[in-house]
Amino acid sequence: MSNTEFPDDEFRQEQKFIDELYARVDALRGDTEAGVTDALAQGHTPMQARLERDILVAERSGLLAALNAVDGSLCFGRIDLASGASHHIGRIGLRADDAEHTPILIDWRAEVARPFYLATGHTPLGLRRRRHISTDGRRVTALHDEILDLGDATRTGHEDPSGDAVLLAALNSARTGRMGDIVRTIQADQDRIIRAPHRGVLVVEGGPGTGKTAVALHRAAYLLYEHRELLAKRAVLIVGPNPAFLGYIGEVLPSLGETGVLLATVGELFPGVKATAADTPEAAAVKGRAEMADVLAEVVRSRQALPDPVIAIEHDREILMLDDGLVRVARERARAAKLPHNLAREHFEGHILNTLTDLYAERIGTDPYDGSSLLDASDLTQIRDELAENPEVWAAIDQLWPRLTPQQLVADFLAAPEDFLPAEDADAVRRPVTRRWTVADVPLLDEAAELLGEDDRAARERAERERRERIAYAQGVLDVSYASRTYEFEDKEEDDPEASEVLSAHDIIDAERFAERQEEEDHRSAAERAAADRTWAFGHIIVDEAQELSPMAWRLLMRRCPTRSMTLVGDPAQTAEAAGVGSWAKILEPYVEDRWEHTRLGVNYRTPAEIMEVAAAVVRAEHPDFEPPSSVRSAGVRPWVRAADDLPGAVAEAVQELTPAEGRLAVIAPRDLHRRLAARLDGVTAGAEPDLTRTVVLLDPRQAKGLEFDSVLVVEPGRYGTSDLYVALTRATQRLGVLHTGDLPKALADAFADGSGTEG
Repeated sequence: MSNTEFPDDEFRQEQKFIDELYARVDALRGDTEAGVTDALAQGHTPMQARLERDILVAERSGLLAALNAVDGSLCFGRIDLASGASHHIGRIGLRADDAEHTPILIDWRAEVARPFYLATGHTPLGLRRRRHISTDGRRVTALHDEILDLGDATRTGHEDPSGDAVLLAALNSARTGRMGDIVRTIQADQDRIIRAPHRGVLVVEGGPGTGKTAVALHRAAYLLYEHRELLAKRAVLIVGPNPAFLGYIGEVLPSLGETGVLLATVGELFPGVKATAADTPEAAAVKGRAEMADVLAEVVRSRQALPDPVIAIEHDREILMLDDGLVRVARERARAAKLPHNLAREHFEGHILNTLTDLYAERIGTDPYDGSSLLDASDLTQIRDELAENPEVWAAIDQLWPRLTPQQLVADFLAAPEDFLPAEDADAVRRPVTRRWTVADVPLLDEAAELLGEDDRAARERAERERRERIAYAQGVLDVSYASRTYEFEDKEEDDPEASEVLSAHDIIDAERFAERQEEEDHRSAAERAAADRTWAFGHIIVDEAQELSPMAWRLLMRRCPTRSMTLVGDPAQTAEAAGVGSWAKILEPYVEDRWEHTRLGVNYRTPAEIMEVAAAVVRAEHPDFEPPSSVRSAGVRPWVRAADDLPGAVAEAVQELTPAEGRLAVIAPRDLHRRLAARLDGVTAGAEPDLTRTVVLLDPRQAKGLEFDSVLVVEPGRYGTSDLYVALTRATQRLGVLHTGDLPKALADAFADGSGTEG
């Protein structure tokens, strides 16, 4: 942009600063890329140097990812202090390439940046002016100034009298199918939650459009900034309600310079399983009950069997009989160890081998005259070792105390649950073993894993065997090196005594350390390692739509965070899952009693007042004291409702009417209608993971949770429960239409009859 294109000096100065800022970013990016390349090119280095190299690569790769992610809209604000100092605020912090490393851009999470979000004319917090800088790529497009020191007569010509221009522009902008960050427009009540002290459980409750999800994501970024050393090692887990939602929010944290976070649904929290199938509401409710932990414990105990009536084992032409009494003693002693099933098996094995040893010794080593034993300790040890080589012994142990996997245990239980559940509950959850996993199965798998434990003796033995093989190979390499050195120097030593002082590999390293250097290195990030490790303890967990999780899902999450450092986000009024707990107290009391904090967001930034009036009426019909969040704006367009005879045709016509020139439209309909509707909508597909970047997307009410669109068409609202309908009605930022063939829910019909909307 040439100087003549700038409207005034203020624009020119800000553009000059932005140009210098990006020049620094480009230089830093180049240096970082070169540093990573050089470090990786080092190849085989001493162990300490290799460790330092790996740390350097990880740090610089993270910096490079952050620089690439924040390239657009890097700087978005400036604060001018009463003292005369000024600070530019951005998505990350940057320093100049000078001896003092002078800060040139302040990270929005730094304490010095906080007045940008909190200062008001009544409480200016030392500020004279707050400036919002709008950019398109690297070009400044607009300036909006708020004068906070009313006694300062200096004006720039870019004053925003209301101070809301940037916020309203963001709220009214066309949606893209991906959630954007709110770093430029964080409000004071949101900032207080984002920067809340890092301890314990914080519950953030808020109705539709209050920004609770964005607040939770920005809180994750803030915690990573404030507690980098801790959380970079332990990682942050963000749990969302479904894959569509995770795709929707997936770009927010990278845009804030944070890439080391694991995003997952509950169905993805058991390594090796990605569950997307859904149960019937009845089955999900049964599987989600807290009592299922006791049920699964009983299922495990049932697999610790007794012989019926005896097990005969042939050993060296003798028949040894394991009866109920002998096995019962071994079982009770193994259970007394208080270990998970697979780990307690080692105790059971020992007791059974000892019992069989005694039986065999009694047969062959008893004095026929006085009944005394003719065998000493070494004889008994030999007998025990021989029994341990007998396949029949291990077949008996496998029958009585089998090694079990969580998948095997849960699948067997669900195939025949009648021995452990009341008839009605058993009928709800029963299914063939071959069926794929559902989301509600994952907490059961995790619970089973806790009850079973993992007997890693075979893995440890295999690892030790492989280690010995590496050492043997390394010793062979060193021996060859020594022989080669001997051959090379033996004729030279007489002429050159110093030749014998030349060091070679075998002089400075032994075989064991040499073998260690050949071990495969793990370059995965903490988030990647956490995703593959069921026992990983996260530094912090954020749960969105937390009211929907079952008690069994909460047991899973609490195991993942022993410190109970959590941010829970949700709205009990939107609880739709049959297994959902809904009440914060019921969720948390079993784990933290009353040691949790609760805060509420009460301002609706997304949903226009006209739409919110209709949605609130639906909830008030069941809960007369319901208070919805207050909408900050009006779209000037009332929602409408229409009856239809040809539903697919009416939907296609309404889509043409509601599709925005820019932005996105969601058609929210019962899942069983999706195929029929998609056939009439060009380029629209349905599925578990819809492409939200398409202009028109087809969803069911559960998939729509947490999402927002410019326009929404709700189809057949009479088939929704109150919570699902409330969610569906509150997804739009501009326009809402409703189509139905059957009767409208009375509350919705009354809302339109009262003039909240229009009938077409």
